[in-house]
Amino acid sequence: MKQVQVWLLLGASAFVLAAGLRALDGAGSKVIHLPATEVSDAFAKGRPVLETASYKVHASRRDGPGQAELHSHDTDIFHVLTGSATFVTGGKVQGGAHVGPEEIRGASIEGGETRTLQAGDVIVIPHGVPHWFKAVPAPVTYYTVKVRTGTVAP
Repeated sequence: MKQVQVWLLLGASAFVLAAGLRALDGAGSKVIHLPATEVSDAFAKGRPVLETASYKVHASRRDGPGQAELHSHDTDIFHVLTGSATFVTGGKVQGGAHVGPEEIRGASIEGGETRTLQAGDVIVIPHGVPHWFKAVPAPVTYYTVKVRTGTVAP
C-alpha cells in the first residue's frame, strides 16, 4: 500500500511540475491563461489546448479503446477527470509501425501491466514505455501533459 501512495504522490508532483512549465517554456515571463470555455470546448472534442517544443497540454477524451502507443521522446502524464478505463503499460506493442519519427502505434500490447484508471488518478508513463487504453466502457476525460525528455531507440 505504501508503494501505491508513493507512486500517487510522485505522479501528482510530476503533473504539477510539468503543468507549471507552461510559463517558462519559450514564453519568457509571459503567463498563459486558458479560459474555462476554451478548455471545456477542448474536452468536448478531445484536442490539444497548448503545445510548445518542450511540452504539450491536451484535453483528452476517449469513448472507446485506442491503439497501443510508444513515444521515444515524450513522457506522458495523465490526470483522469471522469470515467474509468482498463490501461496497460509496458510489454511489447503488437503490429507496431512508425506513425511519425518519434512514435510507434499498434493494435495492442503483449504482456505489460494492466490496471484500472479512474477519476482522480494520475499516472506517469516515461518515454519509451508502451501504453494502451485496452477498454473504455464509458467516456473518459483526462488532462495529458507531454514533457519532452531524452531519447530511446524503439
